[in-house]
Amino acid sequence: MCDRLGEHAGPEKGDLTGPNPVDRGKYGSKIHLITERTGLPISVGISGANLHDSQALIPLVKGIPPIRSRRGRRRRRPGKLHADKGYDYRHLRQWLSRRGIRHRIVRKGIETSQRLGRHRWAIERTMSWLAGCRRLHRRYERKAEHFLAFTSIACTLICYRRLTK
Repeated sequence: MCDRLGEHAGPEKGDLTGPNPVDRGKYGSKIHLITERTGLPISVGISGANLHDSQALIPLVKGIPPIRSRRGRRRRRPGKLHADKGYDYRHLRQWLSRRGIRHRIVRKGIETSQRLGRHRWAIERTMSWLAGCRRLHRRYERKAEHFLAFTSIACTLICYRRLTK
C-alpha cells in the first residue's frame, strides 16, 4: 500500500521542501510510504510539498529491500500494490505490470475510494503513528538526509513495537 503524509518545514527552509499548494504556500515536505499488509513500513521517501504523489511511486518501489520469505529466494518486489487516486496514471500502471506487480489503483472519476478502505486503514494507522513523532511533524532539520534518517528511525521503532507485541 502506498500513501503520503504532509509535514511543515521549520523556520528555515531546507532541502526537499517546497511551497504547499493547499496550505497558503508555506514550505513543507511529504513523507511517502509503502507498507505491507498489516502496516509495517517497507520503503520510505521524502519530497517537497509541491511534488505530486505519482512522481514518488517509482523510487519508492525501487527502494524496497530484499525481504526473506518462508520458501525460496528473497523477494525484491511486492506481489500486489494498493494505491489511491493520486497514483492513477497509465505509465505507472504499465511500469508496475512490466515488473510483475499486480496493482489495485482506484481510478479517477470511475470508482470511489471506499472500496480501498479495507486495505487503506493499515497505512493510515501507520501514517498516524508517524505523525505522532514530533520531530517529524515539525521538520527541524534543514538537510534532507537528516530528516530521512529520523523518518527511518521512526519507521524502525514502529516495526519494533509491532513485532514485539
